[in-house]
Amino acid sequence: ESLCTLAIQIVFPFLMAGMGMVAAGVVLDKVQHWNVFENVPEIFILVPALLGLKGNLEMTLASRVSTYANKGLMDDRRKMLSIVWGNMVLVEAQAMVVAFLASLVAIVFGWIPDGKWEMNHAIILCAGSLLTGAIASCLLGLIMIGVIIGSRKLGINPDNVATPIAASLGDLITLTLLSTIVKGLFNVLNNPETAWIGPAIVIFFILITPVLLWLAHRNEYTREVVKYGWEPVIMAMVISSTGGFILDFALLKNPGVAVFAPVMNGVGGNLVAVQASRISTHLHTWLCDSLLYFFWKKWVVFCQDNPHSGSAKVMWLMVIPGQLIFLFTIEQLQAGHTSITPQFIAVYLMVSLIQVAILLHVCQWLVVRLWRKEDDPDNCAIPYLTALGDLLGTGLLAAGFL
Repeated sequence: ESLCTLAIQIVFPFLMAGMGMVAAGVVLDKVQHWNVFENVPEIFILVPALLGLKGNLEMTLASRVSTYANKGLMDDRRKMLSIVWGNMVLVEAQAMVVAFLASLVAIVFGWIPDGKWEMNHAIILCAGSLLTGAIASCLLGLIMIGVIIGSRKLGINPDNVATPIAASLGDLITLTLLSTIVKGLFNVLNNPETAWIGPAIVIFFILITPVLLWLAHRNEYTREVVKYGWEPVIMAMVISSTGGFILDFALLKNPGVAVFAPVMNGVGGNLVAVQASRISTHLHTWLCDSLLYFFWKKWVVFCQDNPHSGSAKVMWLMVIPGQLIFLFTIEQLQAGHTSITPQFIAVYLMVSLIQVAILLHVCQWLVVRLWRKEDDPDNCAIPYLTALGDLLGTGLLAAGFL
C-alpha cells in the first residue's frame, strides 16, 4: 500500500470513530449528574474498563478475523461460518468474565477511600456491568464481522477499517447501555418488590458463562484463545480500571474532564490498534527469521528503515487535524464545563501527541515480543495497547487540566 492509499482508507473510519467518541463524551458529561452516578460514584471506575471491552474483545476479534480474511480463510463459506460462530461465542464468554471482574475491581476501588460497603451498590455494579458487556459485545461483534466480510468483497484491507469502526460505535453504545441499565437497576433495587431482579441477573450470567466457554473451546478457530488468551484481557481490564480510578478523582476536581476523556483515550487506542493489526498481519503472512530480526532491531517506530514507519507517521500526524475537528464539534455542541481557549487547545494537542507517540513505540516493541514468545499478537497486543491508551490518556488529560 502507498501512504496515500493508507491515509485515505484510515481517515474516514478514524473520523467516524472520533465522532462516536465525541458523542460518548457528551453522554458521559450529561449522565455524571444523574442520581445513580452521584449516589454510586464507583460507576465512573467501571467506565474505562467497559469502554475498554471494545479494545479487549471487539478490536481483538476484528484483528483476528482480519488476519483470517487476509489469509483467504473467509472465502470458503463453511470455514467462514465456523469462524463467525466460534468468535461470537468466544467474545460473549470473554465479555462476561471481564465485566464481572471489572465490577469486582470497581467495588474494591470504591471501598478503598472511605472504607464503606453497600450491598446495593455492589449489585448495581455487577449486574450493570454484566448486562452492558453482554449486549454491547453481541452488537459490536456482529457489526465487526459484517464490516470485515464487506471490506474483503470491496477489496479494502480490513486491518485499516475494522478496528476504528468498532471504536466509533463501541464507546457510544457501551456508555449509553451502561447509563440506562444502572439507572434502571437503581430504581429496581430501591423497590422491595423488584429487588430480586439484580441478584438474579448476576446468577444467570455466572451460570451461562461456562456453557459459552465450552462451546468456544469446541471450535478449532477459537480453542487456543480459550486456553491461552486470558492474561492480556484480564491485565488490560486492571490497567483500564486504574485509569477509571484516576477518572473518578479527576471528575471530583474538574467535571470538565468528562466530555474529553473518551475522545482522548479513544484516539490513541484506535490508531495503535490499526498499527498493531497491520504489523501482526505482516508477521502472519510474510514471516521469515530475517524479517523478525529486522523488526526487533528497528523497533524505533519513526526510523526510516522500519517497514511500518510510514504508517506510524501517517497515524501520528492524523492526531492534530483529527483532534481539532473533535474539539470544534464539542465546542459547537456546547458540551462540557470548559472553555476551549488557545491555551487549552495547545495543551490538549501536546498531551494527545505524547500519548500516541508512546503507544506507537510500545506497539512496535510489544507485537514483535509477543510473536517471539509464540503468543499470537492478534489475541494479545490490542488489549494491552488500548488499556495503556486509557491509562495514559486519562492521566495526561488530568495533568493537562491541572
